[in-house]
Amino acid sequence: MNRFINALLLFIYFPTLLITIFVGFDLPIQILRVPGSELPYKEYIFMGLGILILMVNIRRSIRRWMGMHIVGKVKRFKWNFAVSAERKSRVFTYLVLEGMILAIAGSALYIISKDAWLPALALVLPSIDNLAFMIMGKQRDAFRVGLSSKALIVADRDVTLLYFTGLRKVSIHQQTIYFDYIKELQLSFPLDCIQPEMKDEFFAQLKDQVNTDKVFFSKVS
Repeated sequence: MNRFINALLLFIYFPTLLITIFVGFDLPIQILRVPGSELPYKEYIFMGLGILILMVNIRRSIRRWMGMHIVGKVKRFKWNFAVSAERKSRVFTYLVLEGMILAIAGSALYIISKDAWLPALALVLPSIDNLAFMIMGKQRDAFRVGLSSKALIVADRDVTLLYFTGLRKVSIHQQTIYFDYIKELQLSFPLDCIQPEMKDEFFAQLKDQVNTDKVFFSKVS
C-alpha cells in the first residue's frame, strides 16, 4: 500500500510541478496563448491539486496511526510482539527519507511560486507527521505484529492486515512471508518483521489459529 501511495503522489506531483514552473517563471503556455502568470483559474487549479495531495497523505496517515493504535492493544491478541530491531532500523530510515523528500518537494513548489502554497503545504505537513509517527513508534515500541483468532496485523511504516478466512497456503520465499487465498489472491509481509528468536513461536501460534487441514504451510521452519 505504501508503494502505491508514493507512486500516486509522484503521479500528481509532476504535473503540479510543471504548472508551478510555468506560473513561477512566467513561461508562455502555447496551447492557451497566455503567459504562465496569467493562467486562467490558476488559484482553483492549485487548490484542487493541493486538496488531492492532502487527501492522499491524510489517508496514509490515518491508516498508519490506526494500525499503531490497534496493534498497541496487546491484551486483545493471542500473540503480540514488537518487530525485530533490524526492521525497526529500516522503518526509521525509510520514514526519515520519505519525510525529507516530501519536505523538499513541498518547499520547491513554494520557492518557485507562492501561488502553489497549498500543494506545498500538503507535502510539508506529512513530513512532520512522519517525524511524529517515528518518535511515537520508538518511544512506545509501537511497531508490532499482532495475531488474533481471525487475522494477523503487521503495523510499522505500513499496515498489513491478513485475515484467515479463505486462506489456503502460508510460505516463505526470499525473506517474505506469503499468504495465498482462494481466487488467486496473494498477500505478503517481510519476514524480518518477526524477531529471529520468535519465528518458531510465531508459526506455532499461527498454526493454532487456522485449520491446518485446509491451510498448507510450506518452508516455514
